[in-house]
Amino acid sequence: MTTVAPSTDVRRHELAEFLRSRRERITPEQVGLPRGRRRRTPGLRREEVAQLSAVGVTWYTWLEQAREIQVSQQVLDALARALLLDTSERTHLFALAGTFDPTPHAPCPTVTPALRALLDQLGPVPGCVQNSRYDILAYNATYGQLLCDMDRVRPEDRNCMWLAFTHEDWRAAVVDRAEVNRVMAAKFRASMAEHLAEPAWKALLHRLESESAEFREVWARHEVVGQANKSKYILNARVGLLHLEHTNLWLGPAAGSRLTTYTPLDEETRERLERLERLALGAAAPAGPPG
Repeated sequence: MTTVAPSTDVRRHELAEFLRSRRERITPEQVGLPRGRRRRTPGLRREEVAQLSAVGVTWYTWLEQAREIQVSQQVLDALARALLLDTSERTHLFALAGTFDPTPHAPCPTVTPALRALLDQLGPVPGCVQNSRYDILAYNATYGQLLCDMDRVRPEDRNCMWLAFTHEDWRAAVVDRAEVNRVMAAKFRASMAEHLAEPAWKALLHRLESESAEFREVWARHEVVGQANKSKYILNARVGLLHLEHTNLWLGPAAGSRLTTYTPLDEETRERLERLERLALGAAAPAGPPG
């Protein structure tokens, strides 16, 4: 009879092998350590990796021995830095550990060139790519002018929750804002249930609670709502009232990234979106030579 090892066992052994292989390829000089006496093995020693990442030598040794221990995201982040992992290797490390990378602004493999092209071709329908934390990872020209001037928002602030509760232009564009924001907070709470210990989620929650009394009030209700498509009204500052169907198209597991679109529900809205797209593309176009 053949016994198949549990997936967690396989993952732990893959993680151990991966760490060992990355450790053995790095020379002491690469990380600012003296070479010292003659080495019997290539690369860094385990105690040196432990020193560089500020973890215990015994704990790191157990990790390379594939023992059943818990690994925090902070430790994985420290190991990734100590072992000089590139973007792909870092992603692989967190995947083997079965957790999410807490670095919110790391390059996102979800947004491929093909997906960016699709966003542009959706115009004049506004579209963006969001992750489960409501970070806006990419957007087309119409979405960039739908609720606020997204290009003028700092990349670290391009988050729907943050903008809904703190950005003046965004808030002015949302019709029935109190109800919309209440539902958004309930959706955010439902999404956060799987990410309670993750630093990026905790940091966003702390920012919202610190900066918005409205958010603190709705968050204290402990309401939970699942994701669903719905119609909504948006009062755009440049073209007027828009009646739209909000749709999520999942790019992977339902708790992950999604393509969000705002389809016009009447002809007047479509015409206004077409005008908004022309305005957005015109603003983005470089100025011509002087006449």
